[in-house]
Amino acid sequence: MAILKVNPTRVALLSLKKELKTAKKGHKLLKDKRDGLVKKFMAVIYEAKALRESVEERLGSAFDSYSRASGMTAATSLDTAFMAPNAKIDLGVKVNSVMSVKIPEFTVEKTGSAFSYGMLETTGDLDNAMVKFDEVFVDILRLAELEKTAENLAEEIEKTRRRVSALENVRIPNLQDTIKFITMQLDERNRDAVVSTMRVKAMILEKEEAETNSK
Repeated sequence: MAILKVNPTRVALLSLKKELKTAKKGHKLLKDKRDGLVKKFMAVIYEAKALRESVEERLGSAFDSYSRASGMTAATSLDTAFMAPNAKIDLGVKVNSVMSVKIPEFTVEKTGSAFSYGMLETTGDLDNAMVKFDEVFVDILRLAELEKTAENLAEEIEKTRRRVSALENVRIPNLQDTIKFITMQLDERNRDAVVSTMRVKAMILEKEEAETNSK
């Protein structure tokens, strides 16, 4: 560790002790924050993993239904089916803050129907595909929300980890070593002062004794 460049005085010693106390308190708070962030991150990851598996499974089923519908329906009929959608989606985004981390929150308001086409020229597979796509849409947004949250949490965890490490491995040891160094310097000065005082007293006593003996 390194000794900080400060004058070895009592004022500096008191200031460094106060700074060390603050650094230790900050270190504890940052460790608690890091642990809280990691706990939140793991919960988000588990939820995102489960939701991703569900979304991928349902999207696969929806695409299978759409693929079957495409094979049994004329291309012009499919194009016509999607030309005039009745459904409308209003997407809102709100940003919350959790332990200094920005957490996105999507709100979805759907109006109208996913079925904007007639049933005569399409198959039941197309209906099934549309229902599945409609149902999975909100979960896709939730998955995006979770994955962005996980990304932001990971960034904050790394920043907090670096700050904890800097305090733990650099700042606090440097303060401790500097406090120890200044304390030793002041103790040495005190010993020198005591020795000097004793010498002066001894000289005064010798002088007084000499004056007494000469009378």
